[in-house]
Amino acid sequence: MNKESKFISLNIGIMTISDTRSEENDQSGKLLYNAIIESKHHVFDKIIIPDDIDEIRRNILSWINTKNIDVIITTGGTGLTGRDKTPEAIEPLLEKKIDGFSSLFHQISSTKIGTSTIQSRALAGICKNVFIFCIPGSPNACNDAWHDILKYQLDINHKPCNLVEIMPRLSES
Repeated sequence: MNKESKFISLNIGIMTISDTRSEENDQSGKLLYNAIIESKHHVFDKIIIPDDIDEIRRNILSWINTKNIDVIITTGGTGLTGRDKTPEAIEPLLEKKIDGFSSLFHQISSTKIGTSTIQSRALAGICKNVFIFCIPGSPNACNDAWHDILKYQLDINHKPCNLVEIMPRLSES
């Protein structure tokens, strides 16, 4: 017998990291916002910040320190150009990496854009019991990450397992 659990609505922050995006042209942030709301989660906050390591870290830690956030999704800054700094900013903050996220993201991405997927440095991990997912800035990448991975892993009823059910155990020592 597979008993369904009561849905748990998570507080999710959306951080667009870009020197060129604004509220008017941030298609990826809007896509994530709408997908999160459609999935019955709560958007904790949605911001746009520049590709700057200190600014990224400051905002990530500020959100985490509120103790009111479960998940942070960043979009942008995962490429290979000189201004792409998201992995450099976030990876040192992670207590644990979720390597499977990047692997699965690249597997899904390669079916759509082929070998061009190697130009993304998507990553995920945990910082102070908050899940952080860093995905590319393109709307297609955000769509793939949300609809093919995160939507399921952030749903308590996804089986055989999901990230929500382990959240109470993240602080175990």
